[in-house]
Amino acid sequence: MPTIKDVARMAGVGTGTASRVVRGKGSVSPDKLKRVKQAIDALGYRPSHTARSLLYGSSRMIGVYIPMLAGTFYTAILKIIDAELRAAGLHMMIGFGTGKGEPRKEAIEGVSLLIERGCDGVIVLTSPLQEEDLALFGERRKRLVALNYAFESIPEQCFTVDHVLGGRLAARALLEQGHRAIAVLAGPWTVQDNVERIEGFMCELENAGIDTGAMWVTEHDFSSSAGWSAAHELLASGTHFTALFCANDEMALGAISCFYEAGIHVPRDVSVIGYDDAPSAAYAAPPLTSVRIPWREMTASGVAELLNLCDGGRRPVVRSFPVSVTMRASLTKPGAGVGRPANVPKRRQPA
Repeated sequence: MPTIKDVARMAGVGTGTASRVVRGKGSVSPDKLKRVKQAIDALGYRPSHTARSLLYGSSRMIGVYIPMLAGTFYTAILKIIDAELRAAGLHMMIGFGTGKGEPRKEAIEGVSLLIERGCDGVIVLTSPLQEEDLALFGERRKRLVALNYAFESIPEQCFTVDHVLGGRLAARALLEQGHRAIAVLAGPWTVQDNVERIEGFMCELENAGIDTGAMWVTEHDFSSSAGWSAAHELLASGTHFTALFCANDEMALGAISCFYEAGIHVPRDVSVIGYDDAPSAAYAAPPLTSVRIPWREMTASGVAELLNLCDGGRRPVVRSFPVSVTMRASLTKPGAGVGRPANVPKRRQPA
């Protein structure tokens, strides 16, 4: 593979001159510029990321770690990150957990790998990392930004929302429509933002006089298939409910699919409310009411802050993100609800 020295030798110029042409920066005479470009074309020279890092002190790559590469949620966030980075002339390298190992260990290994690969900075999304784990990254933790998670030691590098409030708003939306027989489909209890949204939800219901200890509550993994399975369990339990709160939109869509197969109409029989207000929520059948988290604004500000840390820039950064509820057709006043006896669809086999 040709090197920058090979290009300089063929063009009859110094390595510094050839480097300036490759970077597109610095003064080069028209004659030398032409000769270097001809040499690049003749040799098929392409500067590697490693070479750029050594030459210019920057790989122009930003690492992004996500807990798992599954579902549509992370895809939407990655698209936002990619668009922001490309606009700044950078690219992203993705690291992700398998979902089969211990999440914290996978996160440490994933972030470490991105750093070792020379990424200028790292974005960590919904991290299972703990505060003490940051020390493992040494000085590189100064170029780490967390999305949807907060570390006490680097507060200015964290971009998240008040998930307790998000849970409260979901409960209020149901209460304002008159629902009191409510079931809950939570995400993993190991995920902090899930714990916070469920905490806020339950507190708001308790303030309204609802016995949350008697409610049907289950834990699943945030996937659509988990939502379907949980809805199947709910129907099989014979529990009476008029509304279901799901801790994310993917589970809500899976639950609605199960209800449809059981002949249960949403929202005529039961109402469903999700969380995140992912792009798919507006195109569900029926369109899904959901707690809106401003992911685009939060992600764009997180990227801007990381780039500022990397190059000393002063890009504008927003640090406060309002949470709200987007009302759609899946939520209305209580219908007859569902309870014993229930028409339970045939259980699906795992894919």
